[in-house]
Amino acid sequence: MLSTMNVFVFKIQTVPDIDSCRRLYDLHGLADDDVAKAVFHKRRQQTNTEVLPHHLQKIVSISAVLRNRDQFRVWSLGDVESDEEELLRRFFSGIERYSPHLVSWTGSQLDLPIIHYRSLLYLLNAEQYWKLDDKGSVNQKDDYSVRYDRRHTDLSQVLSGYLPVVEIPLDEVAGLCGCPENDGISSIGVWDNFLEGNMQLVRNGGETDVLNTYLIYLRLLCNKGQLDSESYQQECKLVRNELKSSSAEHLQAFNNAWVEF
Repeated sequence: MLSTMNVFVFKIQTVPDIDSCRRLYDLHGLADDDVAKAVFHKRRQQTNTEVLPHHLQKIVSISAVLRNRDQFRVWSLGDVESDEEELLRRFFSGIERYSPHLVSWTGSQLDLPIIHYRSLLYLLNAEQYWKLDDKGSVNQKDDYSVRYDRRHTDLSQVLSGYLPVVEIPLDEVAGLCGCPENDGISSIGVWDNFLEGNMQLVRNGGETDVLNTYLIYLRLLCNKGQLDSESYQQECKLVRNELKSSSAEHLQAFNNAWVEF
């Protein structure tokens, strides 16, 4: 099955959009870090969480897994110096090129809405993503934004039966399935690493997340009868071969910690 389709697993990492926060919350005169601390504090008071509103989260990394024909690849788009516009352009270009089935963890609730809002800041061509039919209505076969659309699987929602009260964090489900758990960088943690110039660490964490998401997706396909045991083992072998051939320490560590059962 997977050898006849393109699967694209994605995960974004974000930091506060300092310029917009400064403007919207009248924080002029404060240093960037002080603006971030102020909006994180404001958010905790309002919602008891550090997660900022979607439109105020600036994308600094997009990590991905691409399963294409007989190939498997894991990487982060662009490089550590790529700005938000470049990352989004690469994201939409990949969709244009491969017309893949999108897979995510909380993508419907978090990643995609952020991508929607942040893309408004730039003159990007996202036609394939926002594709409409000739009558101007949404064509659910081709449009990725439609809720519950077959072109995008949000594993967090599918596994919880679309009930937020029973959604489980990715790390815990990954650990349950023998996959390595991420260290878990919070929104403040991403910001701190961004300020310190540790973007490679942020990108590495995103790559661990998309690997775990893909491996959980494979198990779901088995449960749904869309992947048999032999095919599952072949898919895992593809992943292993990619990790073993990589010179990246975090991918080697993932391979060593991953327990198949």
